[in-house]
Amino acid sequence: MTHILLVDPADLITKTADELKKQKLVQPTEWANFVKTGHFKERLPENEDWWYIRSAAILRAVAKLGPIGTQHLRTKFGGRKNRGHKPERFYKASGSNIRTILQQLEKAGLLIQAQKGVDKGRVLTPKGTSFLDKIAVQIAKQEHKEQP
Repeated sequence: MTHILLVDPADLITKTADELKKQKLVQPTEWANFVKTGHFKERLPENEDWWYIRSAAILRAVAKLGPIGTQHLRTKFGGRKNRGHKPERFYKASGSNIRTILQQLEKAGLLIQAQKGVDKGRVLTPKGTSFLDKIAVQIAKQEHKEQP
């Protein structure tokens, strides 16, 4: 887990999304092309690989914050809605997208539902930890090579 925190989050999410797509660990549902990522959004995602990017971001969030549930992730991925002349307001992200991605990551063996004391939610499995760690180490080695 220490490697995950040492690399740039954007690089980690991008590389993880590529790996999730290449290894077919998660698959967009048939309705994924027609759905917004939250009530606060005006349009559909422009990136065709948004499902994989969101999956990678959720995987990183679970690694960093776990045990974590759907409601906490909805708040994390939420945003402000432009309501015209009324003041902007915060809205949570879509729960269905996040829940489906969590279920797919569980099916792939990267996450598991757990209860640690009072906290209940998803945590990384050893397979998920090594998956993220390998990608983080690759990124760290790449950055080390690029620096003079």
